[in-house]
Amino acid sequence: MSGTSGRRPSGKQQDRRRKITELVMEEGSLRIDDLVATVGASAMTVYRDLADLESQGLVHRNRGYVSAASSLLYEAASEYRMQQNQAEKEELAQAAAELVEPGQAVVLDDSTTGVFLARLLPERAPLTVVTNHRGVFGELAGVQGIHLIGVGGDYLPWADAFVGGMAIDAIRGMRVDLAIMSVSAVTDGIGCYPQQEMVQLKKAMLASASKRVLYVDHTKFRRRALHAVAPAEDFDIVIVDSKTERSDIEVLRERGAKVEQAGVADGAEPARRA
Repeated sequence: MSGTSGRRPSGKQQDRRRKITELVMEEGSLRIDDLVATVGASAMTVYRDLADLESQGLVHRNRGYVSAASSLLYEAASEYRMQQNQAEKEELAQAAAELVEPGQAVVLDDSTTGVFLARLLPERAPLTVVTNHRGVFGELAGVQGIHLIGVGGDYLPWADAFVGGMAIDAIRGMRVDLAIMSVSAVTDGIGCYPQQEMVQLKKAMLASASKRVLYVDHTKFRRRALHAVAPAEDFDIVIVDSKTERSDIEVLRERGAKVEQAGVADGAEPARRA
């Protein structure tokens, strides 16, 4: 059944839609007939998949062509991002969890890595967790020892998160021990994000926290985004994954950032660029 019916798509459907999404991301725009031939499914099936992806804000269809929506080109939908770089996200989450102490108040942003971190937080209870991300909220709702605060506002389906003035005002009214967040891209040592409305909320989270943590996987160093969130040195610690190249880590350290590489034994050399 199509995801537009309200029923969760099967594993085979999810794999096919992921393949379609990746093809459209790679090409930017494709003839739907060519997409049908490449995917190897019936035209009716592909059109149903495209309708579902369009409802998620990932693609646009127009006169026999399908193109990537802006949210896909700049920051893919939360459900799609959850499937990407899972091993790296688990590495980052494990390292970030080590920084959380029982009794603290922690704010987590819309990053999907936060969902992986949320799964580890019950081990650190008691905690207060503040988040605008529905995925993080879902992981921690009803968990014993977790005082959960959901930040409301304007809901963005592609991010599965709440933003806007209401959300910013709520965050500005809080003082937390620890802010843990990610960004879409790291360019010249500066964390960036495509959507200005999300940038403002991330900045409010940073301002509300006594200690600030940024975690990013190696792919973020190959991407670009329009709006600056904060330079690496504004964070108390930057956590990168085990695949992050030495040159990227050196850029952060030259700016004065404290960098921890998750999944790498102390004293081991970071990866070199091929």
